[in-house]
Amino acid sequence: MTTLLTETNLRNSLQITFDKQRRHARQQALTSADQRIERIRRIQRWITNHEADIQKAMYDDFRKPAAEVTLAELYAVISEIRHTVKHLKQWMKPQRVPTPVSLIGTKSHIRHEPKGNVLILAPWNYPFSLVVRPLVSAIAAGNVVMLKPSEMTPHTAALLNRMVGDLFPAEEVALVEGDADVAQALLDLPFNHIFFTGSPAVGRIVMAAAAKHLASVTLELGGKSPAIVDETADLNQAAGQLAWGKYINNGQTCIAPDYLLVQESVKEPFMNAFQQAVEAMYRPNGQPVEASDSYARIVNRRHFQRIRDLLDEAIQKGATVTVGGRMNEADNFIEPTVVEGVSDDMRIMQEEIFGPVLPVLTYANLDDALRVVNTREKPLALYMHSRNRRNIQYVLDQTSAGDTVINDTMLQFGNVELPFGGVNNSGLGKSNGFFSFQEFSNQRGVMQREFGTTRFLYPPYTDKVRKLIGWLTKYV
Repeated sequence: MTTLLTETNLRNSLQITFDKQRRHARQQALTSADQRIERIRRIQRWITNHEADIQKAMYDDFRKPAAEVTLAELYAVISEIRHTVKHLKQWMKPQRVPTPVSLIGTKSHIRHEPKGNVLILAPWNYPFSLVVRPLVSAIAAGNVVMLKPSEMTPHTAALLNRMVGDLFPAEEVALVEGDADVAQALLDLPFNHIFFTGSPAVGRIVMAAAAKHLASVTLELGGKSPAIVDETADLNQAAGQLAWGKYINNGQTCIAPDYLLVQESVKEPFMNAFQQAVEAMYRPNGQPVEASDSYARIVNRRHFQRIRDLLDEAIQKGATVTVGGRMNEADNFIEPTVVEGVSDDMRIMQEEIFGPVLPVLTYANLDDALRVVNTREKPLALYMHSRNRRNIQYVLDQTSAGDTVINDTMLQFGNVELPFGGVNNSGLGKSNGFFSFQEFSNQRGVMQREFGTTRFLYPPYTDKVRKLIGWLTKYV
């Protein structure tokens, strides 16, 4: 009885907030660009004034280094804010479109109007930016918003709750803390749009819930993102970029390289360079990685165990740890690890790792590497390290991915001019800059007749009318 009562109270509370926002949605939709910019700038000022608090919250959640918080969380948000503030007035203007000859006498434009009631479900791995970045875009598009941060990072969730309470009335933006039951209760509400970041498995649940209300969705998912290193690559540069991309945030990044394909002739020098890069980043003075203040932790015991199980199963089936491998369960610590001798029957090559373990395979020719990539779901990201233009173009032509970076790693998320997002299993919809604004907007086509008529095409379909229709079909 207590459980049922608690669930009823939860759902009633969420319904009250949802209804309050729905009543306010029309007023919010009519806000000007200047009013929306003022709301967005509130967020920017709050971040500036509370940077140390944000850093502490994420350190308390999973020992995320302060520099990584600033670089990977706050820089991403501030860049989004600056870009949105600069361009929002232009984005909100009606966009004129050409008029076909057959419709002469009319004029048309596209009007971006808010979708209305928006839900943002955020993950734990970048627990600040993956809440606030889509929030900025939702406000820019004129929506009312409910937010659900991850319960796995409770300090950051509490800080976000404080921020939202400081900045917005509940009828405009409301944040709800809680676990999967809270998320499910939210998904049962008839939102107009849902923006979800997380795993493909949960993405399917979100999409199914949205389908009940025919709500549109943006799904930022993940998968196994490959990195290819060919024989022409700058090995030292590639090794440093890939080591950074894999081990920042302790490997808990949706666009981190999930497995590596190295051309067999350069495998040994590349792996030497890779190990040196790891040492330089996390053991600069020879101390254990565990003592580094630049290395985060796995978010909780459950995820620590999940990653350890993946590695243990691979070793049992014949894989070998060639770099790292040390763990400390009490601290949710897994050092930067490389595993070789992996095969497709291992879970480590079937599931997204989402941790600091990197499987490395070799290939003889590029087609061998692409067969490995193309037998899997389309990835969120694909990385290619090469100085051969034909090889680069061949990989682009023969694969499909949400985004691709050539000769670097993970920088695509930071370019607000690029669409960011997956394809099929790795995601639906795009974010970043104008692409996020579009995701939270209904692109409404508007046509207006200025002069003329098409009455000469109306029934009855006499010989004359049929000839005119035939002429239009053939020549216009």
